[in-house]
Amino acid sequence: MRVMSMRRRKAVALLAGAMVPLLLLAGVLLPTSLEETEAGWVDPTEISATVGAGTIPAPTLTGPCSFRPGLLGLGARVRIDWALPAGYTLDDVVVEASTSGLGSVLAPLTGFNLKGNTESRGGGTYRTEVPANLLGGLLGLGSELELAILVEDSGWRSEPASVASNAGLLAGIGGTCRNLTA
Repeated sequence: MRVMSMRRRKAVALLAGAMVPLLLLAGVLLPTSLEETEAGWVDPTEISATVGAGTIPAPTLTGPCSFRPGLLGLGARVRIDWALPAGYTLDDVVVEASTSGLGSVLAPLTGFNLKGNTESRGGGTYRTEVPANLLGGLLGLGSELELAILVEDSGWRSEPASVASNAGLLAGIGGTCRNLTA
């Protein structure tokens, strides 16, 4: 019995030894990867979409602006009549100033309180007066100042409603103001 089991072991080892090269040869000859297929179907339904950016409506000027010289230049101010677009409040408004006119960088008007210097005129219209003393050396000696009123929402800003003012040469004499936007 022992002899038989020894023979059997040798036969199994020989058979296993012969199978390894056959399996390797079969692995080389047979494809090693599956070919890609695309499953698909056709649906006759057409879908379309439109992508667009929201626009924040700009405030509008409701009348000509004016330069108010005060008494000998004391209390001089720029008066702007304007309207907010529907759905916005004074909390959404920013006022900026520039001494170089259109195309220059506008900067926030520091020391200016929009709510304190703006009165409601009814029907969604407002009158804002920008005191010349807040503008420091920006007005006077013939220099021109642009004031812009913008609506700000979620970090985005509207186009401005802009006016340009010139305080004249001395003490507000000859001062002017004109609307730059409608």
